[in-house]
Amino acid sequence: MDKRNHLDQPDDKTFSITVNGRPESVEQDELSFDELVDLAFANPARGPLIVFTITFREAGGRISEGELDEGQALKVRDGTIVNVTRTDQS
Repeated sequence: MDKRNHLDQPDDKTFSITVNGRPESVEQDELSFDELVDLAFANPARGPLIVFTITFREAGGRISEGELDEGQALKVRDGTIVNVTRTDQS
């Protein structure tokens, strides 16, 4: 077993992030667009007229801040800040 890899990334690592101003603990280092929407809103309504916008900063990936598009995933680290807004296009 490669001890360096085991110590650098333990299997039980949790990440402390902030979603819409609320602290959240997640066990994955990458979260999908839909997973972030689910963290931001309890039972979010979805449909053709509902649009979610996700912005982030202090992320763990190559790009540390910006906007996440539907279908993409965000690499997180401790301290990542995510804002999710919902717009109804009625």
